[in-house]
Amino acid sequence: MRKWMSGALGAAVVVGAAMPATALVSEVDIAYHGYVAMGRGEVNVRLTPTNLGPSIEDATVRLHWSKPLAKVQQLPRGCARHDVSTVVCSTGELTANSKGREIHLRLRLADTATDEVRLEIDSVWGDDEMDRNPGKRRQQVLVLATGDRYTF
Repeated sequence: MRKWMSGALGAAVVVGAAMPATALVSEVDIAYHGYVAMGRGEVNVRLTPTNLGPSIEDATVRLHWSKPLAKVQQLPRGCARHDVSTVVCSTGELTANSKGREIHLRLRLADTATDEVRLEIDSVWGDDEMDRNPGKRRQQVLVLATGDRYTF
């Protein structure tokens, strides 16, 4: 009987060791959908995070502009200025396979006569979480100063 038990335990260890490491780790999978519009130096952004992976307590979306923002901005709660061209916002809790709360920003560019600006949107990760899909890590939107909405 003792011989059988040691063989069964040995087989369990081999099966466990053969499992790929990625099967044990959940992958974060967040996408951002919304629109951006610009006119007279003011940029209006609305975006909603969508979590296609496991639940997470919080994530941070980074919005980086190709032109500097005006020094004074009125940012919504949960958002902060990172540098002259970047704002970061907390997404809040994102449950598995769900949409988060909408984030709405109205920003002013330093140069109000700007004809176009490029917006880059991506996530800033913590706790070693990362989205392994390089196509979704960073979105870019070219925004013309026409007042039209550009969706992403």
